[in-house]
Amino acid sequence: MKIKIILLLIIGLFLTSCAGVASKGIFGTGVSVAFDPRSVGTQIDDSIMEKSLKTKILLRDKNHLLKVKTKVLDGRIFLTGTVDDPEEKLQLTKLAWETKGVRSVRNDIKIKEEFNFSQSAKDLLITSQLRTAIILNKEIKATNYQIDTYKKKIFIYGIAQTLDEKDLVIKEAKEILDVEDVIASIMLLEDLRIQKN
Repeated sequence: MKIKIILLLIIGLFLTSCAGVASKGIFGTGVSVAFDPRSVGTQIDDSIMEKSLKTKILLRDKNHLLKVKTKVLDGRIFLTGTVDDPEEKLQLTKLAWETKGVRSVRNDIKIKEEFNFSQSAKDLLITSQLRTAIILNKEIKATNYQIDTYKKKIFIYGIAQTLDEKDLVIKEAKEILDVEDVIASIMLLEDLRIQKN
């Protein structure tokens, strides 16, 4: 049983790392610049906001480097990860709102519980399965999405070209075995302030 879990974890890491390299843009925003529907100016603004927020979070507590993830899309900040107590979650929300240019903040940070290797392996496998499913689906621009899984709950952030694409991504996520919930923060291309011409 342990060998199966370790094997699944290694495969998951491999799939996640392959997709991660392909989905990094020039500015490190997690979305390829060539396929990103945001204007280059908006991409740069979002990247600056993300780096500024990451720096503030890191200065607050170095432990957050691996525990807290940030994503900025069109001035909207998304936070995921884990912290030790509710006060820390509130402080991170405050830091996000203090970032210059922020339009909204969504905080999906969870309060830390005891580490469970089996649960972490399952979460990694779920993330890898969804990443693979949307890469293989020709109707979805996979590079426009970031996926995190925590305790069998999938968090999806990104920009959909159409409402049909958004629904398709959510459908793919819900079809994965053992998924308990799908929290999608997917914006439609038409909702962006400034788009590519």
